Amino acid sequence: MTQDTAADRAATLGLILDGGRARRMGGADKGLITLAGRPMIAHAIDRLRPQVARLAISANGDPQRFERFGLPVVADDPPNHAGPLAGVLAALEFCARAAPKLAYVASLPGDTPFAPEDYVVRLHAARRAANAAIAVAVSGPRTHHTAALWPVAIAADLRRALVEEGLSKVASFAVRYRVATAEWSVDPLDPFSNINTPVDLACAEAALAAASGRDGPS
Repeated sequence: MTQDTAADRAATLGLILDGGRARRMGGADKGLITLAGRPMIAHAIDRLRPQVARLAISANGDPQRFERFGLPVVADDPPNHAGPLAGVLAALEFCARAAPKLAYVASLPGDTPFAPEDYVVRLHAARRAANAAIAVAVSGPRTHHTAALWPVAIAADLRRALVEEGLSKVASFAVRYRVATAEWSVDPLDPFSNINTPVDLACAEAALAAASGRDGPS
C-alpha cells in the first residue's frame, strides 16, 4: 500500500446506498434480497469495507433491519427529499459531526455486488490527477453518478441545493464542480452492474458462482 493509498483510505467514509423497494422483484427491500445465500447489500459491504476507514449505510425507515451488519445507518436529510443526493448529504454531515478526521465519502449503490477492489483508490487518484473536487466511476459508456467520491467540505453547498433550490439529480449537482472520472472495463463483467430485475439477480448468482469455481450459489 502506497503512502497516498493509506492516507486516502484513512480519510474516507464508505457509504452504501440502500435502494429502497425493489418494485420489479416483488417490492422487497432491495438490499435485503438474498443473493448467493446472503443479503445483497452484504456483498457491497464486503467489497467496500477494506477500502475505507469507516462504513455507513444510507437508508430510510426502520434502521434495525440492518442491525446484523453493525454499521451506522444514516437517514435522508432533509427527510422529505427522496433520492441519493439526500443520502450523500446525510453522510457528509455525519462525517462533519461524528468523524471529523474523514474528509471524503465514497458512495456505492447497495446492489453492486461486483464493485472493484480498487474502487476508492482509483477515485482518489482521478481526483488528484484532475485537481477535481468530485470523482465519478465510469464503466463502458455509462457514468455512475451514485458511485462517486464526495468531499465533506461541500456539505453546506449541497444542503442549499437540496433545500433552497429543490435540486434532485445527482449529475446536476456534480457538474457545479470540477469532476474527474475513473474508468473501469466491462470485460468480462461490468463491475457496476445493478440488480433491478429477477433476470439481473439470476445473472449475478451465476457470475458469483463462476467466480468462486462452483456450479451454483450457496
